[in-house]
Amino acid sequence: MIMAAWIANSSKALISNEYNANHSRFLQFFNLNELANYLCRNSFVESWSWSQIRLMTTSKRVQDRSRFKRVQDLEMATEKWKVAHKVLFLIETLKEEPEMIIPVRDLERYRRKINLPKPHRISEFIRKSPELFELYKDQRGVLWCGLTKQAEDLVEEENKIIEQHADKVAEYVTRFLMMSVNKRLPVNKIAHFRRDFGLPLDFRAKWVENYPELFRVVKSEDECEYLELVSWNPAWAVTELEKKFMDVTESTATHTPGLLSLPFPMRFPSNYKKMYRYRGKIDHFQKRSYLSPYADASGLKAGSLEFDKRAIAVMHELLSFTMEKRLVTDHLTHFRQELVMPQKLMRLLLKHVGIFYVSERGKRFSVFLTEAYEGPELIDKCPLVLWKEKVLSHVGYRRKKKKIETFSDMSEMEEDNNLVLAKDDSEQDMEDTGCSEETLDANTVDMETRDLLFE
Repeated sequence: MIMAAWIANSSKALISNEYNANHSRFLQFFNLNELANYLCRNSFVESWSWSQIRLMTTSKRVQDRSRFKRVQDLEMATEKWKVAHKVLFLIETLKEEPEMIIPVRDLERYRRKINLPKPHRISEFIRKSPELFELYKDQRGVLWCGLTKQAEDLVEEENKIIEQHADKVAEYVTRFLMMSVNKRLPVNKIAHFRRDFGLPLDFRAKWVENYPELFRVVKSEDECEYLELVSWNPAWAVTELEKKFMDVTESTATHTPGLLSLPFPMRFPSNYKKMYRYRGKIDHFQKRSYLSPYADASGLKAGSLEFDKRAIAVMHELLSFTMEKRLVTDHLTHFRQELVMPQKLMRLLLKHVGIFYVSERGKRFSVFLTEAYEGPELIDKCPLVLWKEKVLSHVGYRRKKKKIETFSDMSEMEEDNNLVLAKDDSEQDMEDTGCSEETLDANTVDMETRDLLFE
């Protein structure tokens, strides 16, 4: 009733007398379909601003959580990885270019990927990291972006780390397939986890061909590509949680997944004062047995306690595979059907706040495995996480801006090789690119996404 009253009061200044006559009926509407149908039948809909309506929802929203349940340390970690995502995406974009340089105006097509809304200029974003990116201007006034020598060294270091840990990543991908219902997953969906697992850029074209004994790419009738499991490995059908409690001398060569009774590690926010009220429910939940993520879950009834706890085990295992023990919740929801997880996955994550933590920073929510963090820092950092932190240490502008310098060694793609470092004064804008944002090539602006590798 509070929301309905708010809608009614906010609309009095916007609607006609016809609406006032039907005011009492308007208060009866609590869902989108009824409200939309009613508005369409009345003449005042033409002057109505939909942005002024905040429709009610029956689902539990992340924004509705009490501020006392928020973990500021993990919110800080989210903010750090958001910055890393923008910088790493720009580095990967330059790596895909033949000479690792690109006109700044061509980066406009990736504005959504970088999450840099207008009126923020991409050129200004690049200037904030002068240790990683350089700007060049040719004689025609076109602004180019390239990697510094320091950034090129970091790229080489990343390639070596990915190559060294390729076998471990292949194990995680195989175990991912082993958890699925049909033992295969769409390649396009796995691409969403590329950065989280530490997969190389060419994982679809070349990397999957390096492990024919583990998985293979197959095409369905609708020409959709799937990554399919080739052979089941009993030693890998052991969860990360089982490994912590298992005797190191115990053999896993003949392991058969089944019911588990291992408790999930839980870590609550220090300011979560009401935990004692739920102690009994938590103990009851921890003592309940559940099915292993690698066992057949086709017999479980959706919505049952066993079904939900098995879904928690699947998410726990999947988060354990990731480098940062963190995933974007949108990516998790892509696999609800393949991994036999509930439709309302967010509600389950929010309910078990001691095991998971959902951060609401930005447009996309992230879920953390709380046991893996001590404050805002990961307890165990893999080499790629350490590499990311090294990249982040070079992000930021803390010194005097450069003067114009000559750059002689440049791409052969341009007829003119005489490029000059662009002025780094903050007043320089998109006019340096030779055209304004509004007059960019339509084909360039309309391309919203690249290959799904960059999701």
